[in-house]
Amino acid sequence: MNPFTRHIAACNNIPSPAGYLPFRIGEEQVGWLEPDAARALTFLPKLVHFGPEGVSLATGLRGVAARSGAMAEIARTLAKSGFGRIRGEEFDVRAHPAGPVLATVDRGVLPAMGITSQGVHVNGLVRRPDGLHLWVGWRSRDKAVAPGQMDNVVAGGIPAGLDPARCLAKEAEEEASLPAKLAVQARSVGRVSYVMRTDEGMRRDLLHIFDLDMPEDVIPKPNDDEVERFELWPIGRVLEAVRDTDDVKFNVNLVLIDLFIREGLLEDPDGAMRAGLDQLA
Repeated sequence: MNPFTRHIAACNNIPSPAGYLPFRIGEEQVGWLEPDAARALTFLPKLVHFGPEGVSLATGLRGVAARSGAMAEIARTLAKSGFGRIRGEEFDVRAHPAGPVLATVDRGVLPAMGITSQGVHVNGLVRRPDGLHLWVGWRSRDKAVAPGQMDNVVAGGIPAGLDPARCLAKEAEEEASLPAKLAVQARSVGRVSYVMRTDEGMRRDLLHIFDLDMPEDVIPKPNDDEVERFELWPIGRVLEAVRDTDDVKFNVNLVLIDLFIREGLLEDPDGAMRAGLDQLA
């Protein structure tokens, strides 16, 4: 297998949702439940209804607030049954990435419910006479996901109520000590998405990608416990890390492959890699 497409394949390891049960809010499907996770919800008959087409939130729950309250109880029930965990951070629930918010739910059960999570990833670029360089971060070794692996200079999930641009500004300050006046200069350049089976369930993640040209005198610095350090690498060294190692966080590989293609560093003549980078299109 192509050393780059192996990362795309690893993030898209569910050939079909066969065996999962659709989860709906009203007429809209918002997620997928494994049968065992669905069984854990049979103890919530006032909140969850089962039918031939899958599982749905009770139709009497109208409005975002009422639905969010029900989703909070569902999240607690799933976590108690070993499906996900409560992280204390609410994410928006939508049927489609750009659709209206139907409810909110704790981030820790998004994979258990197969609900799409959205996030932002920023390529911190430094263009020098000797070529393009990229700021990379090394994740804390205490992180639950991908400890000690390479990450983007800024990356994070989009909490309920925020859009990608506002989330980017927040994460830039919290993770890398980048000033807001610089963060707002980041350019939206596209997205990648994937559908991945993990121990937590079905990850359906959509990542909004931004490029940020960073001045030579701006040095990102860790501002929380998310990142251990930042390093400025020539883009060729970053490409080699993606191509030859497993040192890069699984979904960051996709963000970097997108960058390599856009910068003309990686050929994709038949568009197969580009097609594989957005499974929620």
